[in-house]
Amino acid sequence: MNDEPTSRRSEPPAPRPGRRRGADPDRPHRRTVLRVVLVTQLCLALITAGAVAFAYDRLDSGLDVQDIEAQLMDRPDKLDTAGPEEPLNILVLGTDDRGCEGCGIDGEAGGGGSDTTLLIHVSADRQEAYGVSLPRDALVDRPDCMAEDGSTIPGAELAMFNTAFAEGGAACTVQTLEQLTGVLIDHYVTVDFNGFVDMVDAVGGVEVCLPKAVADPKTKIYLDAGTQVLDGGDALKYVRERTVLSANSDIGRMKRQQAFIASMVNKVVSAGTLTRPDRVYAFLKAATGSLTLDAELDSLSKLADLAMQFRKTGLSDIKFISVPFETYEPDPNRLVWTEDASKLWTRIKRDKPLSTSLKQGSINAADPVGGPSGSPSASPGSGGGKAPSEIEKAEALANGLCA
Repeated sequence: MNDEPTSRRSEPPAPRPGRRRGADPDRPHRRTVLRVVLVTQLCLALITAGAVAFAYDRLDSGLDVQDIEAQLMDRPDKLDTAGPEEPLNILVLGTDDRGCEGCGIDGEAGGGGSDTTLLIHVSADRQEAYGVSLPRDALVDRPDCMAEDGSTIPGAELAMFNTAFAEGGAACTVQTLEQLTGVLIDHYVTVDFNGFVDMVDAVGGVEVCLPKAVADPKTKIYLDAGTQVLDGGDALKYVRERTVLSANSDIGRMKRQQAFIASMVNKVVSAGTLTRPDRVYAFLKAATGSLTLDAELDSLSKLADLAMQFRKTGLSDIKFISVPFETYEPDPNRLVWTEDASKLWTRIKRDKPLSTSLKQGSINAADPVGGPSGSPSASPGSGGGKAPSEIEKAEALANGLCA
């Protein structure tokens, strides 16, 4: 008989070299995974930072800067303020350059004039901003200007306002406006039509409202009635056309431009744009590639700093008006500024908000479209909270806007 037990306890296995008893056999693997994750995150961070830097450099290099300071003479004094910021007056010029395809939709000859002129006043506390449209057909006494080579560009009496740009570019326009109004222009921006199309497309189109459908083979404008989103090409036609959409030519076009700019501001600052990096980059790329700026805005960082100052300004605090004007009696195709224009310039120089009378008919960036699908307002797009009168409705229709 075998006296040995039929079963016995196994001896514990000898520890493997280099491994402690009780150690987690998966720990080396976990450490490897952790290192891979960390290295991957670091690489992604470096790639992202590189991409941002690359994008920033590309956008920054697209800026066109023009120093006009030496060409400006007898400039107004700047308002002294007690706060940390100063009021800003920014002149925006839309150039009448027919270099882009389809810009000359109305058969105008071009000639390098300024098709759109908008003076934007921003209060020192950044709580309010308003843009003032200046009719290109308004007759003014244009002062002498200085050309880039130092020569004198003779002034003229009862000259159309936009001849200042045609004769001497942005410098002459700034000189003319400062001499006529006493308002110091802090910055100027020139935008060409090519950039306008790209900027609109970059944000996915801009909403407008038409009181009636338009189908005009001559100008190639085909738009539906009511509220709709226009792409860049149709938007350009919408803001440039002055014979079909508006019964009053340049006046109607100017009001439509105000409504469109207000709607575009609304779209750009909306979550639908700011939360889309691709749209933000495309918009900035289009903007920087089509802007000419003064020397104090010579980099993307300075533009960003300027934009950040508007974070306190609500959309309802951004309004668009026209300089008070009337028809020039000897020629009904021309305009002149009225006495109320002097009151407007005084308020801007003193950094005061718009008076009730000056706000009449203003367009509000918080409600730029208005129309039947939105809330009726005191005047088209003004967000005034009451239904428009019959006179205001007729004026809106004459301007090609919904009431």
